[in-house]
Amino acid sequence: MPGSGETIRLTVAQAIVKYLMNQFIEIDGVETRICGGGFGIFGHGNVPCLGEALFSVREELPLYRGQNEQSMGFAAAAYAKYHLRRRFMFCTASAGPGTANLLTAAALAHANRLPLLMLCGDTFVTRLPDPVLQQLEHFSSPALGLNDAFRAVTRYWDRITHPAQILQSLPAALATILDPADCGPAFLGLPQDVQGWAWDYPQAFFARRVHRIRRQAPDRAEINEAAALLRKAARPVIVAGGGVQYSGAVAELTAFAEAHGIPVVETIAGRANLLATHPLNIGPVGVTGSDSANAIAAAADVVLAVGTRLQDFTTGSWTVFAPNARLIGLNVGRQDAAKHLSLPVVGDARLGLVAIGAALAGYRAPIAWVGQAQAERHTWDTYVAANVAPGNRPASYAQAIGVVNAFCHPRDRVVTAAGGLPAEVTANWRTLATGTVDVEFGFSCMGYEIAGGWGARIAQMQVEPERDTIVFVGDGSYLMMNSDIYSSVLTGMKLIVLVLDNGGFAVINKLQNNMGLQSYNCLIADCPTVPEPFTVDFEAHARSMGAVVETVATPADLSAALLRAKAAARTSVIVMKVDAFDGWTNQGHAWWEVGTPRTSGTPSVRAAHAEVEAGRTRQRQGI
Repeated sequence: MPGSGETIRLTVAQAIVKYLMNQFIEIDGVETRICGGGFGIFGHGNVPCLGEALFSVREELPLYRGQNEQSMGFAAAAYAKYHLRRRFMFCTASAGPGTANLLTAAALAHANRLPLLMLCGDTFVTRLPDPVLQQLEHFSSPALGLNDAFRAVTRYWDRITHPAQILQSLPAALATILDPADCGPAFLGLPQDVQGWAWDYPQAFFARRVHRIRRQAPDRAEINEAAALLRKAARPVIVAGGGVQYSGAVAELTAFAEAHGIPVVETIAGRANLLATHPLNIGPVGVTGSDSANAIAAAADVVLAVGTRLQDFTTGSWTVFAPNARLIGLNVGRQDAAKHLSLPVVGDARLGLVAIGAALAGYRAPIAWVGQAQAERHTWDTYVAANVAPGNRPASYAQAIGVVNAFCHPRDRVVTAAGGLPAEVTANWRTLATGTVDVEFGFSCMGYEIAGGWGARIAQMQVEPERDTIVFVGDGSYLMMNSDIYSSVLTGMKLIVLVLDNGGFAVINKLQNNMGLQSYNCLIADCPTVPEPFTVDFEAHARSMGAVVETVATPADLSAALLRAKAAARTSVIVMKVDAFDGWTNQGHAWWEVGTPRTSGTPSVRAAHAEVEAGRTRQRQGI
């Protein structure tokens, strides 16, 4: 029995739900429930107990029925990203394969530092009925099970073996979800018997609580050291990452850059920090970036990296920045702040920018440097304008992106992931409003696109229901995971989905060819196990799931179709074939370290290996 005070007798499942119901967060002066609801597929491992508890709050804590547990996790991640990590959704899955399907989604949330709570069935604590349906038996370690696999892809993990444990575990999981440095997925394994066990819980545990995201002020000595280094800079540049948006620091970033005349380049996660028309926005940086940003990054002597984990597509596997450039890492995560021998400034991006700005008072970057950056951006804009223009080559990703960019509302949200589209959107999209682009490239996970669009639309409906969520997806990702077209129609969460068909995994075919290899097993036409290649009828398939669908032949046709989709009342899917070979953006790239054969009987493979190794001469050595 718990200690003194009033108690209430609840099952473990009921107590978890009651606790979530009473956790709120203050956002712009308004108190909102942190948990926006959940995504769930019921099975024997979660329907009798957790299902019973969720039914009683079905109006206040809506449960969206998924079609696949992995896509539920993707939808939850996109929901959290839309809300800038200040709200989250839970996912519930049954014991066994249902829970196993969430592993990829947990990894995606972990890589992208996104909050996600997983409430998953587990085997019986008593072990009396063992072995049970879908149980993995480890004869030398009976406590080891499938759910232990989540330890590697979560920020918080626990298995509840007694009702009292949630008094500690639930607040700890929530604290992880809300922590700006350690934010990520939390996993609670719920054994089938324990879910239904009852206990006398303290009423105080369920008291209404209002949370606020912690803002960690940077250390004064680190601020002064960063300002001193920047003050000596002749060619400074700011690398703006996704953490700028999570901190709510877009205005502070803009003010800092303007006050000191420092050019800004954006990471993939940091796209839409600045408008495309801002004079200090020099473009996206890195492997899938822009010639303008990469040229400025290469010439910079001091790099202020704000809210970025500096992954290889940002750094060009550490060739984008000059070997002797000094890095300053402003990041709430100490590991990210100190990467590659950066001068660390550990703290909130908004507070850090304000503090460094105050310490840097009176400093402005040389006018010639800013002019050089702006000239590079002008050249890049000219290239992009030609690249997205229809009619100058076969239909391409870039042309489709240009059409959407021209006809969408500034506040429409764009979602894409993996394959060739992240590179094409990052390079060619001209930001119309801040915080409107979701390019999932932290885990580069195929299948995120439509599921993520569904989750983003659920969030968007709570804030900007009059706007649209527009999904770019290739045929390969579509075939991998498409069932949330049906989910969006069922739930009335309208999407606009562009299916751009290039005949398979075309971007990997491109990489394959660039590495001196013949096309093999990437494009459908090049699969030796396919005797008679044929094209999927994407229009018929999407229509069968309830969507409004049409197929278009040209970017001009796409323009009219997009306007019809925006006027439609439910999810619309537009299908267009694009070129698999000559339709790529061929500028804006940086060196990227990829494993190549050190010996081969094929001359083109040996030549590609030599070219990759030649690029290594600019690679920074660091930790």
